[in-house]
Amino acid sequence: VHLVESGGGLVQPGGSLRLSCVASGFTFSNYAMGWYRQAPGNERDLVAAITNSGSTNYVDSMKGRFTISRDNAKNTLYLQMNSLKPEDTAVYYCNAVFDGTLPTFDDWGQGTQVTVSS
Repeated sequence: VHLVESGGGLVQPGGSLRLSCVASGFTFSNYAMGWYRQAPGNERDLVAAITNSGSTNYVDSMKGRFTISRDNAKNTLYLQMNSLKPEDTAVYYCNAVFDGTLPTFDDWGQGTQVTVSS
């Protein structure tokens, strides 16, 4: 399993970013996928998930601001993040998801840093 996240950066509050995750080593289209994030001192938590059929689910604080999507032909997962807040600052990771919130694979990518600051 190989997961490569990209698209993070420094953005001002209210700004937008689009994260990408390219997956390999497994049949991407068969798996629910999710974006997790980890802020310093915090655990890594799921923030958004998408089933293999395209149904989505979000943590309440992300609803209306974040949009998760996938392109199975490209083995790629996306997270469009709008109206970013300083509390969104974290390293963002992707993984397959099982049982609603749990990461499937032990191997994580390097993540992509998102920093929201003026």
